[in-house]
Amino acid sequence: MAKTSKKRFKIALALIIVTILVLASIFTYYVLNEKEKEEATEEEDVFVLDDRISPYTNQGLFVEILRIRNRGLMDKMLSYGTSWKNPPNFYYNIEVDGKKGITKGFVGEDGLYNTWDTINKESLLIFYIEEEQEKSDVTIEIVEVVKSGLFKRKTTDVIKEKISFVYDYYTGHWYGDDSLIDSDGCGHYLGDEYEVWFNVYQADYDHDGIPYWAEVNILGTDPTVDDRDLDPDEDGIPTSWEWKWGYDPFVWNDHMNLDPDVDGIENVEEYQMRKYFSNPYQPDIYIETDGMEKKGLIDTKHIFFKESQQMVIERFAQHGINVYIDDGWPDGPKNGGGEELPFIGAADDTQSRQNLMFYKHNFPDERKGIFRYLVVGYENGGFIIPADYNKLDCIYVGNNIAARITRLAFTPRVNRVMIAKNALHELGHSIGLVPVTFKGNDIQTRRITDRYPNMSDEEYDKFVKNYYSIMNYYYIYNKPFYFSDETHTYLFDYSDGSNGEPYDQNDWEYIYLPTFQLDAVSYEEPEETVDFTFEDFEVSDEYPGVVLDGWEFDENLTVKYSEKFTTLATVKNTDYEIQIYVKTERDEEGEKNIRIYAKPNVEPVHVRWTLIAEGKLDYEENIQLYSQQSEIDFAMSLR
Repeated sequence: MAKTSKKRFKIALALIIVTILVLASIFTYYVLNEKEKEEATEEEDVFVLDDRISPYTNQGLFVEILRIRNRGLMDKMLSYGTSWKNPPNFYYNIEVDGKKGITKGFVGEDGLYNTWDTINKESLLIFYIEEEQEKSDVTIEIVEVVKSGLFKRKTTDVIKEKISFVYDYYTGHWYGDDSLIDSDGCGHYLGDEYEVWFNVYQADYDHDGIPYWAEVNILGTDPTVDDRDLDPDEDGIPTSWEWKWGYDPFVWNDHMNLDPDVDGIENVEEYQMRKYFSNPYQPDIYIETDGMEKKGLIDTKHIFFKESQQMVIERFAQHGINVYIDDGWPDGPKNGGGEELPFIGAADDTQSRQNLMFYKHNFPDERKGIFRYLVVGYENGGFIIPADYNKLDCIYVGNNIAARITRLAFTPRVNRVMIAKNALHELGHSIGLVPVTFKGNDIQTRRITDRYPNMSDEEYDKFVKNYYSIMNYYYIYNKPFYFSDETHTYLFDYSDGSNGEPYDQNDWEYIYLPTFQLDAVSYEEPEETVDFTFEDFEVSDEYPGVVLDGWEFDENLTVKYSEKFTTLATVKNTDYEIQIYVKTERDEEGEKNIRIYAKPNVEPVHVRWTLIAEGKLDYEENIQLYSQQSEIDFAMSLR
């Protein structure tokens, strides 16, 4: 029995040892096999640069001229004579890598543009490019045909503007006289004599505007699929728009609130207005204008004349702000600009406010909060009124025979100037220049004693004579008997503050473009209800600052990064402060947990904080902002 037991024990022990060895072999095989798989996977994950530029289509370059505007009309309107009636003759040349396309004889109605502004008259030139060419030198020339000689029979072609840049086929970006986030906006060139809007793009298999190299090496998107409507991060903006303007299309951005140029038009609205020259880094003002039926045969036209529009556009252009006026854009929405409204004789800023009917039925809802609405009607004068809550986004400018007599606007030129001056004045209220912030705003002649009854004549005269601004009523109308020099007779500007405080201010440093979206700082009641005096206005400004649930203001980070982030916002004409907010709870690693807000320094103008950028805060308290250029530079370093 003992020998049998020992034998059985040895057999069992052998079986156990064999089993262990088999299991160990299996385990070793499994581990080694998985390691090989992991190594193979790691090898597969290694990024391999695809340095091809255009494998699916032959290379070509497309240069679109979207709009050309001559900048000289405003000065002609503010001078005596009829030169304003003679728009320039011009055309453009485009040269790409030495190949020149000349449009003389092929643009406009008679082979040349004969206008102050070519808006809605786009054109295109196409150039063949050698395969796998990396860059192209591009030049755009605006050429004016100038008449000369005794009877103006001779003409000379004079280059008035020359725009040069280098187009990059890897990224679809360009640099030189025009580039992303430059001083006058990408695809927009503000020259001394002409303003030009243009677009450049290359042949692209999927037609989404993102070059093949950028799709496969930077974004990782499919170069055969159109990304113009794809929105992988579900932030409301498709990949193509985010690529164009330098945002990460795979990380959610708060485009509903992001407004880096602080013009009140947030990124979702900039995207909505993309076909109308919008730029998220360039302050824009959009205006829709409608006219009104004439009262009778002897009545004057009630429209926002083209010349008046150009005056407003030019004045803001001189300060880096683009104004776009829809007076009947051919592809505008139903009830867009250029409508002829039914005649209404009575209109007042504090009484019936009949502009409400036009605001509701002739001003599209989708434009409210983006556009200001300007009606040129019959009633004398001009005003800006709230039509929705207490927001100053509805402007009325009157133009009738009596008004022309009052303004001494006996000629077509002066009439157009007067309309422009009224429009610029009321527009000033929509950008923050209101009476409760500066006593010179809306100040009237001493004969109208119900405006500033507590102001002494001496103090009043100092405001009138020193505040050289269209916001001073004294300078709205044509007053040749009061002034001996033409500059003040035809003053058409906000003040530059050259006469010094306290009786003058630099209006341009106090403008706040989003004012038209906010409730006004005071209520303007009917005159029968209150003693109508600007001094009696109660300023209602209880703005609490940024209210953001789940976020808190970080003073230390704000102090640390204030100077570093001074260029994040593209605010014009003034500087600004920033505040940095940190998310109190971090849900995911790598999520955006930093929000950066800006506030232009324009107090006492009513102003709010605006979201201009988002970023990530690491555990070493360093803020990281997404940089498309860094992604491009890294990929380029692998070539």
